[in-house]
Amino acid sequence: MSTRLEGRTALVTGATSNIGRAVAEAFAAQGAHVAVSGRSAERGREVVEGIRARGGRADFVAADLDGSAAASRALAEQATAVLGGRVDILVNNAGIYPGDTTAATDEKTFDEVYAVNVKAPFFLTAAIAPAMAEAGSGAIINLGSWIARLGIPIGALYSSTKGAMETLTRAWAAEFGPHGVRVNAISPGVVLTSEPGRENRAGAMMNGTPAGRTGTPREIADAAVYLAGDEATFVHGVVLDVDGGRTTAAVIAG
Repeated sequence: MSTRLEGRTALVTGATSNIGRAVAEAFAAQGAHVAVSGRSAERGREVVEGIRARGGRADFVAADLDGSAAASRALAEQATAVLGGRVDILVNNAGIYPGDTTAATDEKTFDEVYAVNVKAPFFLTAAIAPAMAEAGSGAIINLGSWIARLGIPIGALYSSTKGAMETLTRAWAAEFGPHGVRVNAISPGVVLTSEPGRENRAGAMMNGTPAGRTGTPREIADAAVYLAGDEATFVHGVVLDVDGGRTTAAVIAG
């Protein structure tokens, strides 16, 4: 086990699957004590047991981040208690993705997506960042998305929430950075777990990129380890593109 995050505590939301799970596992492998947060206790136990089996420290904290300030405050309090009284690293990863067109999106869906993807992390950060600032250190990592800056014909609602998180990243860096709290974001490209058939459907979205393939949750987790660790002490308010070059370069064949 490596020790880049030894002695630190971390809360990762949406940590029972995909990117969130990979981040929680990577943090624990680097020595952090991780609060694995999510709605499913069964999946949470599976993640925690896997981390512990590999010699890491982790505990599950159930949370249904519905956008209410109360739910975010409750998670902050429970995670702080589980982690021994402090949260050194917060990863705002939990989110939902409806892929409908604009005309097919109803008001209930609109409100739900903004509640989960923007309001919940907003109030969770509001509950955790002041204690980090008082301690004079901390790291907050938000999850953006490549489609926040490269338009595609579906998913306008989701992409707008990720644009909001990237804007909040810069605002929070200005607000909390002078008090020792680094706030940054990761903007993943198309990232898939290894499920049969999914690569064929989504892989086309990465055609014409330098990577020429979809990414893996672990590749995003490695970027999160960097932003959480001491190697990134001079990094504030950035959105780190980990997207195979999707938003920065086009490969022209022939």
